[in-house]
Amino acid sequence: MTGNEAMLSERETHDFGSSDDPVDATGDYDPVAARRADAEGYDPDPPSLIDDAKALYEDGTAYVQAELAFQKTRAKYAANRSGQIAGYAAGLLAIVHLALIALVIGVLIALIPAVGAWAATGIVVGVLLVLAAITGFALKSKIDRLRNVLADNRPTENLR
Repeated sequence: MTGNEAMLSERETHDFGSSDDPVDATGDYDPVAARRADAEGYDPDPPSLIDDAKALYEDGTAYVQAELAFQKTRAKYAANRSGQIAGYAAGLLAIVHLALIALVIGVLIALIPAVGAWAATGIVVGVLLVLAAITGFALKSKIDRLRNVLADNRPTENLR
C-alpha cells in the first residue's frame, strides 16, 4: 500500500467530524482549532453581509421603538409635572402680589403721620407709576427688538 492509499483508508475508517468543524490549511480536521473554536465561540459559517444588514435593521428598529417609548413616557411625566408647576407658580405669584399690597399699605401707614393721608397716597401712587413706566419701556424695547429680528431675519448675535 502506498502512502496515499494508507491515508485514504485511515480517512475512511475514522470520523473526522462534521463539515462545520474547523479544518487546517490542507482541509483536514484540526482538533486544536476545534478546541480554540469552542473556547472562543467561533462560528465556522460567519454571517453574510445581508445577514449583518438585516441584524442592523432589526437592532435599529428595536432601538427606535425603545427610544420612542422612553420619550413618550418622558413627555407624559413632563406634562403631569407641568400642571403642578403651573399651580405652584400661580400660588407663588398670588402670595407675592399680596405681599406687595401689604408693603404699599405699610408705606402709606408709615407716611401718613409725616405728610398726611393725601400726600402719602400721592407719593406711593407716584412711585408705583414711575416703576410701571420704567418696566413698560423695558418691555416695549424687548418687544421691538424681537419684532425686528423676526421681521428682518437678521442674525441674533449680540442681541440681549
